[in-house]
Amino acid sequence: MICDESSHVYRYEGGGIGFNSGASLRLLNGNRGRITAQQVLENINPDDPHFPVSRLVVAENTSNRGGGSCYEFIELKKISEACKENNLKFHLDGARLFNALAETGEATNQVGDIFDSISICLSKGLVAPIGSLLIGNKDFIKQARRISKVFGGGMRQAGYIAAAGIYALEHNIARLKEDHNKAKIIGQTLQSCSFVKEVLPIQTNIVVFKLIDTIKDTDFLETLKEKNILAVGFGSQTIRMVTHLDFTDSMLEELVWVLKISYQKKYW
Repeated sequence: MICDESSHVYRYEGGGIGFNSGASLRLLNGNRGRITAQQVLENINPDDPHFPVSRLVVAENTSNRGGGSCYEFIELKKISEACKENNLKFHLDGARLFNALAETGEATNQVGDIFDSISICLSKGLVAPIGSLLIGNKDFIKQARRISKVFGGGMRQAGYIAAAGIYALEHNIARLKEDHNKAKIIGQTLQSCSFVKEVLPIQTNIVVFKLIDTIKDTDFLETLKEKNILAVGFGSQTIRMVTHLDFTDSMLEELVWVLKISYQKKYW
């Protein structure tokens, strides 16, 4: 499997690629989680028994560790063409796909046409209480259902969950831009804060920033928690915040005030 070195499927699934599928990895150093068609072509293994057979390419859109970065659609098409020419399958980890589409403007069928399979999370930006979708052709889904059953993935009385997912798809896609706008306001605020070393470019609803060396990330998170503001550590001196439907305008105002006034006074 070929993917970016920061991919969620590689970093956060407990080694499931090797444990469940028996597959090895070729990790690429992309741009904020985004790989290119040229990188894929340069990393397809030759027909040689010393090497594993290259079979699958995975793209993540938006990229979590890339700070919610989005692919340009033209690059995804190029990767798709490279996969077809080299007998590779192309999967989209689209946990936040609709956040990407809210920014780039492509239609869902355009995206569907270039991938062999797509996964979508309903409980992130679309804020359903639970649930993800796997999309592919009939034969693929038939095989996936069998594998899911082998893994113990059967679920009873799933209609309630499906109803919530349908509501999310019908009502919560159009409003994703609101989350993106709030994230950009947070990013602009952080840019002006003396305790921030760097803010990753913000395209969607994820804000990732690095603190200066004299402030511990754990101390920073604890100070926010005292103000009833929750964020997560994202590596050494790195913090992640994510905006969503339940993050209101008044909460945004409070966060901006804490970052610009309260926190700065505490340390400066």
